[in-house]
Amino acid sequence: MNPLSFPIKKKRLFAYLHQLLTNKNCHLYRINGVEDHLHILTHVHPSISISSLIKDIKLAADDFIKREEIFPKFKGWQDGYGAFSESIKEKDRLIKYIKNQEEHHRNFSFKDEYLALLKEHEIEFDAKYLL
Repeated sequence: MNPLSFPIKKKRLFAYLHQLLTNKNCHLYRINGVEDHLHILTHVHPSISISSLIKDIKLAADDFIKREEIFPKFKGWQDGYGAFSESIKEKDRLIKYIKNQEEHHRNFSFKDEYLALLKEHEIEFDAKYLL
């Protein structure tokens, strides 16, 4: 794959997901990701459950990626997901964090990042379910 095309392909996927969220009356603050995961900061409309929204995002993204043939190595999403609620006061910090994902993941793997989030939010987990 042409390395210059990856940012363009990501932008197309993110625009598609932005439209999906807008259609569900959610407000997208920021989306970004790297090869193995996405971060989405959004307001979730009270009429939709988190699990339903994540399911819709995964199905739509999977369909878009395959239909548009934008990431040839994409084999599908993992079975689970992580969703964290934050205070609106944290919005600017989270936007900056999501914006800098490429730089962040030069130093931290997805697994390390996910473990840190679970610990920060005091969520109990069984390590056998982690990648």
